[in-house]
Formats: sequence, structure tokens, C-alpha cells
Amino acid sequence: MKGTLRDRLLLGGAMTVFGTIGIFRHYIPLPSATVALARSAIGALFLLLCLAVLHRRPDFGAVRKNLGYLLASGVFLGFNWVLLFEAYKYTTVAAATLSYYMAPIILVLVAPLFLGECLTLKKGICALVALGGMVLVSGIFEVGFSGGAELIGIGLGLAAACLYAAIIIFNKKMRGIDAMTKTLCQFAVSAAVLLPYVLIAEDITREMLTPLGISLLLVVCVVHTGLAYVAYFGSVRALPSDTVAIFSYIDPVLAVLLSALFLKEPMTPLGIVGAVLVLGAAFLSEYTKQRKTDD
Repeated sequence: MKGTLRDRLLLGGAMTVFGTIGIFRHYIPLPSATVALARSAIGALFLLLCLAVLHRRPDFGAVRKNLGYLLASGVFLGFNWVLLFEAYKYTTVAAATLSYYMAPIILVLVAPLFLGECLTLKKGICALVALGGMVLVSGIFEVGFSGGAELIGIGLGLAAACLYAAIIIFNKKMRGIDAMTKTLCQFAVSAAVLLPYVLIAEDITREMLTPLGISLLLVVCVVHTGLAYVAYFGSVRALPSDTVAIFSYIDPVLAVLLSALFLKEPMTPLGIVGAVLVLGAAFLSEYTKQRKTDD
């Protein structure tokens, strides 16, 4: 399973799009749960349209067999997005993205409990290195505990990472369901859960409904969710898992670079070292695991 140049371009394009979502979120004045709800609902509708164009139907038999995992992962997906979008408000896009990218490390630590996988010495070292990197990214040595907003943002990003790690576990436990049907169901469940929350808990004012904000929200829903997920699923099936693991790092690296370039978000020398430690540890942990799986 080597894949074609087209598959690699699709995957690279999808990860590039994912890496820009923090920039778009920065300029959308709507509350985080509202953005997550729109992303879930429009994403689900877009996937339904894709299935119709492809003359395919969701596999309802597979949905029934995996219903519990689909419901749980859909709920977690919605609030995962909410927490990540909130993290962008309290800290830099770079710091929020890097804290969110602790998900592979969190997965390594909990996999022995939920997936029966062994915690090897190499994985344990990677987890400790990533944790140390996250401490450097948080800026605690520069601002101490007075940087409350920064620490809240990091905490929200880590909470989102925990939910994402749980989603990965649920996905691994599902059987006999194709990726598009699975994601469609997760989007639909996410929208169904977030709708009452948004109606009850969030106050959307007329000032928030700016032309720019609505336009960027539609881009996030259609491009970052609909098109990017279709490109992602259309490419990963044909590519080796180690290639997918490598390409996935386009997302956080690009997010860090774009936040510095467009948002002028500063990163201290210690923060840069921390970013390298987090990404390097996550990459080594995931890449070695994927290589063993492929072999």
C-alpha cells in the first residue's frame, strides 16, 4: 500500500487546511459552542451530499452495531471542538495547538488500560519529554503563575486533547463501519448535543453576526470540515500509516508558523524548545508505533 502522488497531495492539502483553523477562529466573533455546532451540522450535511453524489448510502447495519461508540465519540467530538476553540481565546494559537497535540501522548499513557497495549520504555520517555515540552510552552518560567489566562488556555487545550484521545479509542473499538459513515454519525450526534447547549447557555448578539465572521464561519464549516475531511478519508485508505503519521505534523507546525506570521504571536526561546520537544516526542511515539503496525 504505497498510494499515489494524488493521495499524498490530498492528504497534504487536508492537513494544511486543518493547520489554518486557529487563524480563522481568531476572526470569528461567535461563541465557541456556536462555531462547533455550525461545524458539526454543516459538516454532516456536506458528507450526506457527498454520499448522494457517490450514490452511496450510510451503512445503517454497521451504525446499529457500533451505536454506543458512535454516540459517545460524537458527544466528545462536539465538546472537543468547543474546548479547543475556547483555548484559542485564552492563549496563543501556537500554545493551544501544541497543548492539543498532546493527544497522541495521552493516548500512549492510557492505551494499556483501554486498548491492552504495552507501555514501552520508549513510549514512556516520549511522554515525559512531551510533558516537559508542554511546561516550557506554557511560559510558566517566564511569567510564573501570574499568567492566569495563558494557563487557562493551556488547560483547555489539554482537556480537548483528552477528549480527542478518547475519540481515538472509541474509533479503534468500532468494527465494520466505513470512515465516511462513522464521521457523518459523529457530526450528527455532535450537532444534536450542542444545539440545546447553545440555545440555553450561549447569548448571540447582533454585533457578533458580522459579514466577515459569517463568511469565515462558512469557510470553516465547508472547507475545514467538509472538504478537508473528504480529502483526508479519500487519501488515508491508500497510504501507509507511517506516511499518514508524518503528514499529520503539517497541522501543528503550520499552525505555529502562521500564528507568528499573521497574528504576530510571540514565542520565547524556551517556548520554541518546548514546541520541538512536544512535536518530536509525539512524532517518535506515533511513528515507531505505526512502523511496527505496518511491518
